[in-house]
Amino acid sequence: MNIVIRKYREGDLTDMIRIWNEVVEDGIAFPQEEYIDRQSGKAFFESQTYCGVAVDEETQEMYGLYILHPNNIGRCGHICNASYAVSTKYRGLHIGEKLVKDCLERAKLHGFGILQFNAVVRTNTHARHLYERLGFVLLGTVPRGFRMKDGQYEDICLYYREL
Repeated sequence: MNIVIRKYREGDLTDMIRIWNEVVEDGIAFPQEEYIDRQSGKAFFESQTYCGVAVDEETQEMYGLYILHPNNIGRCGHICNASYAVSTKYRGLHIGEKLVKDCLERAKLHGFGILQFNAVVRTNTHARHLYERLGFVLLGTVPRGFRMKDGQYEDICLYYREL
């Protein structure tokens, strides 16, 4: 298994949509509740500043993806935001770390100065440990800021890192 992170291609959309919808279905990390289909997924991914995919260099099997986009506009336009999705089949293999590291580099190349996460669910301990290990700073929490799939509310944590 030789995993590389590269820019997405239109031929990747089926796998990207499947993986994205897995995270939406889990209902414990992404704020989205609606699934994306071929049409909405294509528009969604095309609207991002950058989309990276983690694939096996030999087989092109997709392990995960990320999206990168501005967090705000104008005087705050130097701050970006990102989301990461790893296939349920491949979680625990440090795919997320590869995606975040690539995202940090791409964000710089696109002229951003800060990467900010607005809503990391407090119980998403694997993501939180990864972000902290990679130098992200916890800004604070929003009590009960995320409605879990089961209807319960969980705190969200805000993080940032200068690029």
